[in-house]
Amino acid sequence: MNKLLIILIVGFAIACNANKQQSEVEASSRLKLPYYEESTFTPRWFTGEEEVPENFHEIPQFQVYNQLGDTVTADVFDDKITIVNFFFTTCPGICPKMMANMELVQEELSEDKGVQLLSYSVTPDMDGVPELQAYAKKNGISSENWYLLTGERQDIYDLGRNQFFVEEDMGIQKSPDDFLHTENILLIDNERHIRGIYNGLNKTAIKQLMADAKLLRDELIVL
Repeated sequence: MNKLLIILIVGFAIACNANKQQSEVEASSRLKLPYYEESTFTPRWFTGEEEVPENFHEIPQFQVYNQLGDTVTADVFDDKITIVNFFFTTCPGICPKMMANMELVQEELSEDKGVQLLSYSVTPDMDGVPELQAYAKKNGISSENWYLLTGERQDIYDLGRNQFFVEEDMGIQKSPDDFLHTENILLIDNERHIRGIYNGLNKTAIKQLMADAKLLRDELIVL
């Protein structure tokens, strides 16, 4: 075997190994979920929580009430992976299907104490604690890992539009009187950062949501 052939074989082996290592690095990086900070949901990538800028968007403090009548603040996100949506109990349109999919998520993740669900009512004037309590009982919603939330309409709408960015009407100015109605479901990490947005009516999107929630939970355990 001449020297040129040996050199070619060795070079090919080195190149293959380098490509394999690069593929493994790329696959590893894809396991990390992106971060989002505004309504276009342009993904930002960081290798770890310590690299997220200090001024990066996070869900601010708020005060609402759950179906048990307990006060709920933004502290509820601490040390938890949270799945968030917006609904109302008398909704005849998208809400029944979306909430049914949320129930699937609850069932899938019920054994994981590090994952919780929050559903904000967009008609809090009609969905007080008694109404939310009745809705939870009717639909088999466990208060152990799923809170239905009510409070001041202005506060909930500000959270939905300006903090969770759940509406798809990007660039269209909305007044506080405009009704908030969306099928979007969000994934929030333990630092109150948005890590995913999903169509709550789409079964494939719901499966991805569940997979991403588990992935994010594993990431939290590792950290």
